[in-house]
Order: sequence, then C-alpha cells, then structure tokens
Amino acid sequence: MSHTLGSIRNDWQLPEVEALFALPFMDLLFQAQRVHRANHEPNTVQTSTLLSIKTGACPEDCAYCPQSVRYDTGLGREALMEVEAVRESAQRARAAGATRFCMGAAYRSPKAKDIVVIAQMIREVRAAGLETCATLGMLTPEQAQELKDAGLDYYNHNLDTSPEYYGEIITTRTYQDRLDTLGAVREAGLKVCCGGIVGMGESSTDRASLLLTLANLPEHPESVPINQLVKVPGTPLHGASDVDPFDFVRTIAVARVLMPRAHVRLSAGRESMSDEMQALCFLAGANSIFYGEKLLTTGNPAVERDRQLFARLGLKPEQRPAELAPTEQPAAHAPHAVTASPRAAHEKTTA
Repeated sequence: MSHTLGSIRNDWQLPEVEALFALPFMDLLFQAQRVHRANHEPNTVQTSTLLSIKTGACPEDCAYCPQSVRYDTGLGREALMEVEAVRESAQRARAAGATRFCMGAAYRSPKAKDIVVIAQMIREVRAAGLETCATLGMLTPEQAQELKDAGLDYYNHNLDTSPEYYGEIITTRTYQDRLDTLGAVREAGLKVCCGGIVGMGESSTDRASLLLTLANLPEHPESVPINQLVKVPGTPLHGASDVDPFDFVRTIAVARVLMPRAHVRLSAGRESMSDEMQALCFLAGANSIFYGEKLLTTGNPAVERDRQLFARLGLKPEQRPAELAPTEQPAAHAPHAVTASPRAAHEKTTA
C-alpha cells in the first residue's frame, strides 16, 4: 500500500485506515513526512489566532465543553463583542505574526441579527490583512452565503469523533446536522476547517473512523484540526484518562496521509505537550498551530515559547497570501504577544 500513499482519494475503507494506525511508529512517520513534503513546503507552519467573540451560555451538551450552560465550570457569559474590539484584536494578531484570524462564538446556531454583526467583523479582519475563519455552530445555506459574501475564507465545524461514538459525547445535535452544515458551507464556496478531538474515551477504531469520515467527504477539508482533550473541571470529561502521546502523534500522521493537501493543525491541548511531543507532531505532518496565549477560553503556549521552539526546530511561519495586503496599517507599537480582549475568556477545544 505504501506506494499509493499520498494520492487524493475519497474512497478509503476502515480496514485500510486501521492498517495505517497499526504500522510501526517509525514507518508511519516516514510515510507521513514523505507525503507532507510532496504537498507542502518543509519546515513551514501556518500560525492562526483564535478569539472568542461570544462566550458561554451555549445550550448544547458537548461533554468536553465548558461553554455549555448545562455545566458549572465557573465560566462567565459574555455577549457578542463590539466590532471595534475585534478589529483591534486582529491588528494585534497580525503584528505578532498570525496569518489567519479565527472567530468563535458559543451558539447552537446564530440568529440573523448576529450574522449581520459578524459579517462586519469579517470585513474588518480582512481589511487588516488576515485570512478569516469563523465557528458559529450550525448554519443554514443562506447564512453560509451571507458569510461568504462578507469575505469569510474558512468555516470551522468539527465532527469531534466517529459516527459510532458521537452519541456518547453529544446528544443535542446529530452527526447528520454537522454534515449538513459542512454541505452548506461547501455549497457557498467557503473553505472547510473540520477535525476532531482525541482523548474523550474513544477507541483506536473510533479515531480511524473519524479520519475516514473526513477523508471521504466529497472534498477534503482545507484545514484539519486535531485537538487533544482539554479536561476542564465541571465538564463530564474532566478526569478522563490521558492519551498516550504516541497515539496522538499517530493520529496526526494518519490525517496527513489521508488528506495530503490539507493543513493539519496541532490544535487544542498544546499547552500540556512537551516540546519533544510537538516536534514529533510536526514530523508527522502537522503544519498549522494556534498562536497566542488563549484559544476560545482555555490556555495555549506563550508566543515566546512558540518562537523559541520554532527556532530550535528550524521551523518558520507560513507567509500570508499575497492578496491579503492590509488596507490599513496595524498600530505602530503593537504588543509583542497576541492578546485577546479580556472578554475572550474560554475555549471550546474543537476549533
């Protein structure tokens, strides 16, 4: 099978994916790095910043999420941010080196009046010279088109886990609901950011099934975030068993092999990862990270730690697309680090 790895396919079978997971660790990383170099510039990592633009009070029951109104996690509720505050945060992110700016809101699905405000946020972030991404819950085809018309580049909507294990994690929306939103996003011409979470008690077969589902979508997602569960006190998954670091790296490597041209994002959970584990993830084909001290609500490695790690590994940030020249200059004395607004106080771990 090794001679065919790296071809673009949408017809994978579960035994094939499980066979990849079962490869000797070094063989799997060799194949993943080979596929990675055939499709991406080596030693280059995309840097994205994530901001919570509306925090808490989500009616969903996702077992990993401290933003659910069903769990007592100590998280305060925050209304949708002002457009000006988002614009300023985007300018700080760009000055610190980010190339993509992701906006997350704790909605089951956004209201029409909220879409109007978020569309203006998208225009402001675009004007600052950044790619735009949003994660707002379920979308109708009309809402997806409205966001596209505002200039949105990517929409994040994760599958989280396998179809078989999904009911153990979420009961308030179906797997098909998620697939329908992905279909609406594609139909509107938006790029897709879609991945999952490792460490929620799923089996290795569940991890294979999740990646199989992603790889067999009509088009591969352009971004595939692989999250390590952040175990937030008050959520049902707090106290879940730790994932074996090698199993997490295997998941990154198989995602790279199955979806050769995607950016595979080493996403939530990096704060607890050693530099050595992150280096293995990059070797396995991860070429995107969230950059800045916060994700939606949980912690992330400090910018300076990431800069030092990049220097030690000889990695460099991916350059922003040439068409994203800002229409206005960021502040001359922008902070050294990416800092979210004080209102951005929580993380859904899946973006």
